[in-house]
Formats: sequence, structure tokens, C-alpha cells
Amino acid sequence: MPSSRPLRADARRNREALLTAAREAFLTGDADAHVEEIARRAGVAVGTLYRHFETREALVAEVYRQEVAELCAAPARLLADHAPDEALRRFLLLLVAHSAVGKGMAEALESIMATDSPIFDDARAEMARALDELLAAGVAAGAIRPGVSGRVLLRALGGICGMRAKGWEDDAVRITAILYDGLRLGAASRG
Repeated sequence: MPSSRPLRADARRNREALLTAAREAFLTGDADAHVEEIARRAGVAVGTLYRHFETREALVAEVYRQEVAELCAAPARLLADHAPDEALRRFLLLLVAHSAVGKGMAEALESIMATDSPIFDDARAEMARALDELLAAGVAAGAIRPGVSGRVLLRALGGICGMRAKGWEDDAVRITAILYDGLRLGAASRG
């Protein structure tokens, strides 16, 4: 179990190298990458990997947590650079892209689906909060209709992004555009 003390600089570099190597392996479709291969790619010994992550599943979970954290940090940046409705549109497209990342990691994530890990519930809650922030900004600006929660919008996107057929991502982008148009319908500034 990792200690609560801050990591030394070299330990922090090793941990980041491991996460980067694992992320690259999982996202490029090498979901079966063994810990030995991930450690080799990171330039560290297997023992170093296990000092940071007790199991392969713990490593997979941490890679996924980082993906979700990066995604959920986007609303503040988007709102700083764009009008609230445009920030929401861009975030919806980021969620579609995240789903594609998730599909690339699907096999690796399957190893933690059978555990009692709260990672997926936590991820959905974080994404719903990010959507709530964007929806509230859009409603306040009169650009997005009121009465839609991040949780409901995330469920709608889950259905869209859950498609498995060939070309699903292009279809998901098109369907997301329709969903976005619906969110703008009935907004205060659109009368």
C-alpha cells in the first residue's frame, strides 16, 4: 500500500514513467501487456512497479483515474476560452473521445470490473459534476435550456458511446451534435 508521504523525486519519476508506459500500452491495444513489459518500457525493474502498484489491476485503475482526471479538468479551461455553450459542445466531443480511449482500454479495464473497485462509479460522478458545471454556465448565459442534469446528459452520452458497430465514433459525433442542439432549444436567449 503506498504511503501518504510525498514521493522522492526519483520515485515520482519512476511512478510517472510506469503510468506513461502502461497508458501507451493499453491505449495502443496492448491490453495484455505484462507487468514485466510495462516495467521494461518504463526503464525500471519489476520490483519498482510493484512498490508503486500492488497489482496489475491497481496500475490499470490508476491509468484510468488519470484519464478521467484529465478529462474532468477540461471544463474550467474550456469556459476560460469559449462561450459556455461552445465549451459544453467541446466537452461533449471530449467525452466521445474519452469513450474511444475507454474502448482502447476495455480489455485492460475488464480486469478491474470483476473487483469491488469504485473506479467506474467515481468516474461517472466526476464526469457528471463536470457536465453540471458546464450546464450551469450555459443556463446562466441563457444559451442552454434549464432542467437537464449532468447525470442525465452523461446517461444519454453513455448510450450513444456504447455503440460497438464499425464507424461508431463518427455516428456518436453526429448524434452528439443532435443532442447539443436539443440542449440549446428552449434556452432563454433563444426565446
